[in-house]
Amino acid sequence: MWSYFRKLSLVVLVLWMGGVGLGTAGGDNTAALSKILDGLEKRYAGPGFSAKFFQESMLKAMQISDTAEGSLTVKRPGKMRWEYTIPDVQTVVSDGRTMWIYRPADNQVMVGKAPTFFSGGKGAGFLSDIRQVRKSFAIEVLKAENDAYYRLHLTPRKASADLADVILSVKKNDFQVDQVITHNAYGDETQITLSDYRFNINPKDTLFTFTPPEGADVVHVDQP
Repeated sequence: MWSYFRKLSLVVLVLWMGGVGLGTAGGDNTAALSKILDGLEKRYAGPGFSAKFFQESMLKAMQISDTAEGSLTVKRPGKMRWEYTIPDVQTVVSDGRTMWIYRPADNQVMVGKAPTFFSGGKGAGFLSDIRQVRKSFAIEVLKAENDAYYRLHLTPRKASADLADVILSVKKNDFQVDQVITHNAYGDETQITLSDYRFNINPKDTLFTFTPPEGADVVHVDQP
């Protein structure tokens, strides 16, 4: 059961997380939101970055949760590599066109079209091009629990069961995204906490392609 849920949590992450766009606000709220978005775009304007992540996924209906951690490498625009190390080794790779999910323990590679899972910022895709933040969701500035952070509430303009809303915690002093919280229509939640950033790196393009090992079970996830 736990092994199944750990595998499911990765797919949940890919399907739930989405991009965002500018909402309506008045007066000081509009100025504050513009300042935050401008700061985000400047912070993530380099060719790429890397970070460590901690993920907690909670399925409300089953009343269970699971955690995972690893590292993330991003290259603008659209290239991402998620390396899970705990509790199970698995890799999610996207070159902007194709997505691969490799699970060594199962000798399995899931292959799909990247736009199906990451377009419009899905699968944390907005981190690979932060300008997506202005395009797809309405944004509201919330009161943050920690004075060192801005807190943004993102509501998708196109409603779907997979994604009800997103909450971003943005550090005030350098505009880096330290936490992403997503909810779906069923009340399930995924929290991703990012740390140990390295900005303005230029990863090689070969890091964002994947060749299935010989003998691996290849499953095409977006074919009828």
